[in-house]
Amino acid sequence: MASEEASLRALESLMTEFFHSCTTNERKREIEELLNNFAQQIGAWQHCIYFLSNTRNEYVMMYSLTVFENLINKMWLGVPSQDKMEIRSCLPKLLLAHHKTMPYFIRNKLCKVIVDIGRQDWPMFYHDFFTSTLQLIQAPSTTPLGLIMLKTTSEELACPREDLSVARKEELRKLLLDQVPTVLGLITGDLLSSLLQTPQAAKLLNQPIPILDPESEHVCFLALDCLTHLFSWIPLSASITPTLLTTIFHFARFGCDTRAKKLVAVNGNGHNNNIIQERGKLGVLAMSCINELMSKNCVPVEFEEYLLRMFQQTFYLLQKITKENNAHSIKSRLEELEESYVEKFTDFLRLFVSVHLRRIESNSQFPVVEFLALLFKYTFHQPSHEGYFSCLDIWTIFLDYLTSKIKSRLADRDEVLNRYKGALVLLLTEVLRRIQFRYNQAQLEELDDETLDDDQQTEWQRYLRQSLEVVAKVMELLPSHAFSTIFPILQDNLDVYLGLQQFVVTSGQVHRLNITAENDCRRLHCSLRDLSSLLQTSGRLAEYFIGDVFAARFNDALRVVERLVEVTLYGSQIKLYDMETAVPSVLKPDLIDVHAQSLAALQAYSHWLAQFYSEVQRQNPERFVSLISTAMEATAPLISSKVPEKLLLSACHLLLSLATTVRPVFLVRIRAVQKIFDRITDGSARQLPQEGKVLVCRALSNMLLLPWPNLPESEQQWAVRSTNHANLISTLTREYRRLKENAGLSQSKVGLGNAKVVVQETLSILRYIVENISGEVTKSRQICYQSLQESVQVSLALFPVFIHQPGVTDEMLSFFLTLFQGLRVQMGVPFAEQIIQTFLNMFTREQLAESILEEGSGGCRVVEKFLKILQVVVQEPGQAFKPFLPSIISLCMEQVYPIIAERSSPDVKMELFELLYQILHNNWRFFFKSSVLASVQRGTAEEPMENEAQFASAMQAFGQSFLQPDIQIFKQNLFYLESLNTKHKLYHKKIFRTTMLFQFINVLLQVLVHKSHDLLQEEIGIAVYNMASVDFSSFYTVFLPQFLGSCDGIDSNQRTVLGRNFKMDRDLPSFTQSVHRLVNDLRYYRLCNGSLPPGTIKL
Repeated sequence: MASEEASLRALESLMTEFFHSCTTNERKREIEELLNNFAQQIGAWQHCIYFLSNTRNEYVMMYSLTVFENLINKMWLGVPSQDKMEIRSCLPKLLLAHHKTMPYFIRNKLCKVIVDIGRQDWPMFYHDFFTSTLQLIQAPSTTPLGLIMLKTTSEELACPREDLSVARKEELRKLLLDQVPTVLGLITGDLLSSLLQTPQAAKLLNQPIPILDPESEHVCFLALDCLTHLFSWIPLSASITPTLLTTIFHFARFGCDTRAKKLVAVNGNGHNNNIIQERGKLGVLAMSCINELMSKNCVPVEFEEYLLRMFQQTFYLLQKITKENNAHSIKSRLEELEESYVEKFTDFLRLFVSVHLRRIESNSQFPVVEFLALLFKYTFHQPSHEGYFSCLDIWTIFLDYLTSKIKSRLADRDEVLNRYKGALVLLLTEVLRRIQFRYNQAQLEELDDETLDDDQQTEWQRYLRQSLEVVAKVMELLPSHAFSTIFPILQDNLDVYLGLQQFVVTSGQVHRLNITAENDCRRLHCSLRDLSSLLQTSGRLAEYFIGDVFAARFNDALRVVERLVEVTLYGSQIKLYDMETAVPSVLKPDLIDVHAQSLAALQAYSHWLAQFYSEVQRQNPERFVSLISTAMEATAPLISSKVPEKLLLSACHLLLSLATTVRPVFLVRIRAVQKIFDRITDGSARQLPQEGKVLVCRALSNMLLLPWPNLPESEQQWAVRSTNHANLISTLTREYRRLKENAGLSQSKVGLGNAKVVVQETLSILRYIVENISGEVTKSRQICYQSLQESVQVSLALFPVFIHQPGVTDEMLSFFLTLFQGLRVQMGVPFAEQIIQTFLNMFTREQLAESILEEGSGGCRVVEKFLKILQVVVQEPGQAFKPFLPSIISLCMEQVYPIIAERSSPDVKMELFELLYQILHNNWRFFFKSSVLASVQRGTAEEPMENEAQFASAMQAFGQSFLQPDIQIFKQNLFYLESLNTKHKLYHKKIFRTTMLFQFINVLLQVLVHKSHDLLQEEIGIAVYNMASVDFSSFYTVFLPQFLGSCDGIDSNQRTVLGRNFKMDRDLPSFTQSVHRLVNDLRYYRLCNGSLPPGTIKL
C-alpha cells in the first residue's frame, strides 16, 4: 500500500510538472516517455484503479483513464480473463461511488471506457452491461448518470468505428435494436411524461408549460439529448408512438415560452434568468429530436398518421410563435426566443416542405393554406437576415414543388393554382417590398455591399439575388399578375429618374444636379437604389416572355423593352454619370449603377428581341429597327475611356449580345455602330480597359462573321463582309505583325517588355474572336481564318522567342488551342502539322523540366495548354494526324511523365492522364488492329496487338497514379479505366487480363485497406467488381488466396476466415458488400494482432 501511495504522489508530481508553464519541451518529452513506458507494463491498470480511487488530481485521473482506454481498445484480446472480470467489476463501482464528485469530463471519459468494454464483451462476457445502465436510469439518484451512459452507448455501439469485425458490428446493432422499445418507453413514459405531469398522452399542447425544478430540467436535458442521438439511427417503427411524439412536442413549447422571460425582466432575478436559458435549451433539444425524425425520407405507410400528428403539433407551435397581440409584435417575440431555437424551427419547416409536404398536402385534416399563411408571418418577421434567407429558401422549395406539380397535372392546373394564388400574391408583394429602400431603408442599409463572399457576391447582392429568384418563380406560376404588380412600381421609380433632367444646371463645361436638401437627397438615393433593383428584376423576368408564350405576352414585353431603350438613351444623352451632385460619394455611384443596370436589363431581353426580329423581318420591321437604332445610339457614346468602367462594360456587353444573339442585317449600317468601328480602327479606343476592348472587338467581328438569321446564303453578302473583316483584323493586329520584322527583339529588355504587352493584348482579342465562331457555319470560319492567317504565322514564328516567358507562352498556347478547337479544318493539315512539329521540337525534356519545376504555376499552365492542344489532335478522326501518335506517346511517357511521376503536386498530371485516355480511346486500333467484323469471325480467338510497349507503359502510369495521395487524380483515372472498359472491353484484352488485371485489383484493395481514399469507396468497389467479373472463377480460386497469402499482420486461421466470409456471389451489390467486409475485417484482425503481448500463442 505504501508503495502505491508513493507511486501516486510521484505521478501527481510528474503530471503537475508536465503541465507547468516553466517546463521545457525536452523535459516534457522525458516525462511523456516515462508515462508511456509505465502504461505498457503488464498490470499497470491495477495501479490506475488505485490512482483513480485515491487522487483529486485531474491530470492523474485523465492519464489513468487513458491507460484503460488503450488497454481496452488495443490490447484487450491479450488480457487474461480474470483481469478482465476484475476491470469489469471495478470501473462501474468506481463510477457509482464518485460520479457526483468527479469533474464532468472525467466522469464522461470513465463512462466511455466502460462502454468500450461493453462494445467488446456484451452480452457474452458482460451480460449485465445494458441492464445496469437501464437500472441507473430508473433509480432517481443515478438517472443523470444512466442517461449519459445510454447516450455514450448509442454513440459507440450503433455506429462503431473500424476496430470491430463486420459480424460484431451487425451483432451490436441487432442487440441495440432489440432494446429500443424498452429504452424509448423508459425515457418517455417513466421519465419525461412524469416530469411534465402529463400522464395522458392526448393532453393538449395549449396547457400551461409546467415549472420544473433545476434537477428535473437537467434530467430532461440529458433525456432529450439522448433521444436525439437514438433517433439518428433508429428506423421509423412502431416504437415511435404518438405518446412519444406528444411528449417531445411538449418540450418543444419550452423554446417559445416568452412569459417566463417577461417575469425575469420585471423581477431582474439573475438566478431565474439562468433557469429561463435552460428552459430555452430544452426547446432547442426537443426540436433537434423532431428534426432527426423529420429528416428520414423513407416513411412507412403506417407512419403517415404520426406525420400528420407531428404537423398538427407543429402547426400549433407556429401559431404560438406568430401570434400577435397588442403588447407584442411577432418580430419582438422571435427576437426574445433563443436564436438556436429559431434556427432549429426553421430547419424543421424546411424539412417539412422539402421532404413531407407532398405526403401531407392532400390530407384534408392538414390545413395547408393556413400553414402557408403562418409560414408567411414567420418569414417576414425574422429578426436576422440569415433567418430571412433561410425562410426564402423554404419558399423556393415550395415554389419548385408547386411548379413541378402543375406541369405534371395539366388537367386540374387552374384548380391547384387557385388554391395557392392568395399565398403567392402575398409572397410576391412582400418580397418586392423587402428589396425596396422606400419601405425598408434601415434594414437594407445594414447589408454590406463591398465585401465579396465565396460566391463572389456581396451580402446585398446575395439578398437581392435570393429575393429575385422567389419573384421569378412566382412569375412563372402567375405571369400576368406578377407583371401587373412589378411594372407599375418600375414606372414610378423611372418617372423620378426621368424627371431629374429639370434639376440639371449647366455652367460652362460643368453639369450639376441641383438637388441639395438633405431630405431630398435621401429620397433620391432610395429611389435610385430601388430603380436599380427593379431594373434587375425586369431583366431576371425576361425569360418568361419568350418561346411559346412570346405572342401571348408580347405587349407586356414590348412595354418593358421600350421603357428600357428610352431610359438608356436618356442616361447617355444627359450624362448623369458625369454629373456633379450634393452628395457625390452616394448619389454618383447610384446614378452610374442605374444607368449600368438599365443596359444590363436591356441585354437580358436580347433573346426576346431575336424572336421579335424573326417575326417582323419580312414585314413591318420599323418598330424593331427603331428599338435597335435607339439602343445603339444609347450605347455608342459610352464606349469611351472617359466613361466609368462599370458603365462602359455594361454598354460593351449589350453591344456584344445584340451582335451575337439578335444579329440584325442593318446593324453595321447604323451610324452609331459605324462610329464604334471608326474608334477601334483609328486607334482612339487604345485607352479602353482590356476587358472592354475585347468585348467591343468580339462584337464587331461577330457583326461581320455570323450569318444573318432567316436569310438564304445568296443574301448574306459574304464577299463584302469578308473584306471588312480582313480590314478590321488587319488594323487590330498591325503592331503585332510588325514584331516578326524586329529580329533583335529578344536582345532588348525594353523591346521584349513592350512586345510582351502587344502579344498578350492582341492574342487575347483574337482568341475570343475565334471562340465566338467555333460552332458556326463553315463560311464564317473560312472568313475568320483568312483574316487571321498572317497573325497565326507570326505567332508560330514568335513562339521560340518567348519560350522562356511563361506568361506570354501561356497566351500563345491558349490562342493555338482555340485555333485547333475551332479552325483546324480551315488551317489545313500541312500547316497544322507544322505547328505540332514546332511545338514538339520546342518542348524538349529540358524545356519541359524548366517549365514544370519553375516557381509558381505559370510554367505548369504552359505545359498543360500544350497537352490540351495534343488532346484535340489525338481526337481528330481520319488519318491526317495519325503519324504524330508515336511522337506524342513518346513525349508523354518519356519526357513529361518522368518529371511529374513522383511530384505530389497535381499540376500537369490531370492533363497528361486525360491525353493518355484520349490517345487510347480515340486511337484504339493503333494498339488493337482488328475490325469488329474480324473479331466476330474469329470468335473467341485473341486479336493481334501492336505497339504493346507503349500500351503497357500507359497502363503502368495509370496504375502508379493509384498509389499516390491526390484524390482528384485517383477519381479521374479510375473513371478513365472504367470508360475504356465500357467502350473497348479493356479488362477483357489478353495483355490486360494476363499481366495487369490482378495487379490493378490488388492496388485498389490495398487502397481500401489503408483508407487513403475513403471518399471513393463506392467507385473503387464497382471497379474491383468489373475487373473480377472478367473471370470470376480465377478471381475466387487464384487471386483471392494469393491476396490473402500476401497480407501481413494476420495468421493462417484469420486468412481462412476472411476467405470463407467472402461469398462467391456474382452480382454487384453482394460482391461489393463482400469486398467491404473483407477490408474491414482485415483491418480489425491486424489491429487485434498488433495489440497482443509478445509471445502470445494464438490458437
